[in-house]
Amino acid sequence: MTATQIKAEIDKLLEEIPENSLQSVLDLLHDIKSGTSSNSRRELNIRRIMTEDRELLKKLAE
Repeated sequence: MTATQIKAEIDKLLEEIPENSLQSVLDLLHDIKSGTSSNSRRELNIRRIMTEDRELLKKLAE
């Protein structure tokens, strides 16, 4: 996947993320940019949240 494709996919996902999770995503991006040490823990947490939300969205769509 190219950087452009990845950014497009991120944009699509951001449209689907619940509003109350957006601050967590923003915090994670700031941490990644600044190289904060809690980066990996937050990254794992946001991945879990996104996976759980994706499954919920799939269930709701059925």
